[in-house]
Amino acid sequence: MTLRGKKIILGITGSIAAYKSAFLLRELIKQGADVQVIITESASSFVTPLTLATLSKRPVLSTFWVKETGEWNNHVQLALWADLIIIAPATANSIAKLANGISDNLLLTVIYSARCGVMIAPAMDADMVVHPTLLNNLAQLKSFGYKILKTNQGELASGLVGDGRMAEPEEILQNVLDFFNQIADFEGKKVLITAGPTREAIDPVRYISNHSTGKMGYAIANAFLERGAEVILVSGPVQILLSNSKLKIHKVESAVEMLQQTQLYVNEADIVVFTAAVADYRAKEISDIKIKKQDSSNELALNLIQNPDIAKTLAASKKENQLMIGFALETNNELENAQKKLLAKNLDLVVLNSQNETGAGFGGDTNKVTLVYKAGIEEVPLMSKNEIANKILDFISNHFN
Repeated sequence: MTLRGKKIILGITGSIAAYKSAFLLRELIKQGADVQVIITESASSFVTPLTLATLSKRPVLSTFWVKETGEWNNHVQLALWADLIIIAPATANSIAKLANGISDNLLLTVIYSARCGVMIAPAMDADMVVHPTLLNNLAQLKSFGYKILKTNQGELASGLVGDGRMAEPEEILQNVLDFFNQIADFEGKKVLITAGPTREAIDPVRYISNHSTGKMGYAIANAFLERGAEVILVSGPVQILLSNSKLKIHKVESAVEMLQQTQLYVNEADIVVFTAAVADYRAKEISDIKIKKQDSSNELALNLIQNPDIAKTLAASKKENQLMIGFALETNNELENAQKKLLAKNLDLVVLNSQNETGAGFGGDTNKVTLVYKAGIEEVPLMSKNEIANKILDFISNHFN
């Protein structure tokens, strides 16, 4: 595969590794890409705009307007033009700004307007690359769906030897080729996904809920988006951000609200994935005022009623050629319970999690699952939730037409 016809923005920030960006630019051009370079002010101290303009055969952009002519560098048009944006190198400063909503230069503003993929190649010293602030910022960018490239071990500009070297130009190029060569096996499909916990109110300040963070559901949503699908995500309360032009997110609180939202879209969905950890019960009566502690009693009784079973309700009227996938988090008799759920709820696939497995279950960034379907089971070993999501999509693509 070449990059002929692909439009790429190469963003360069102020790191000594910027000299490698000229080599990356040359490789992108050799592969047939049309590359627009955008540099920050500090980047020009490490690599000259003249070098980059000569290689790209395009003027290098760095400011919002050209002072001599007043011509505006339209960040929105630039963002819509691009098929991919690469920041190489990406300094800790630029990563922090990008993760926290600061857009004080042209490059960052373009990224905030982007609808295409964004690839980040960090470059910094060994102590910086493991700093908790940087790790949190990179996790935030991952939650946006950005591709974070690994740094390399080696000699650093400080004289230290360790992790922090920017990925080599040929490594970045291979990631770019992989990006454009990724499987689009769900192109044209519409996917409805539930994710996160539900909150069942007791009074204005208290609720019943669970430990779900929504990470697995959002990872599956992102995987479907990356592989060409249009996604409708009905989400309980989570602390995750996901943005894509093919994504619609509907935020809900309770199980009843989640059912109502899914019922609006289920008939138009080709695939429905129930990853949400829906509370089984809710308060029979919700107090209008905060329930006060009673000094005369050490007990408080709550009358609970069952919530609707969203997966069972929707799957009961499943259409021909419509695929429905459930999730099961179990603590005992895991496989038996998942197989029962598969049949009782008229599902095509159940993704089984065991709370007893180290690294699996709620909250973490990894998972270990068993795919349970009518013809058998398939175990997926411990890996990141993003990788698990793509393994599930691979299974769907290979086993269901």
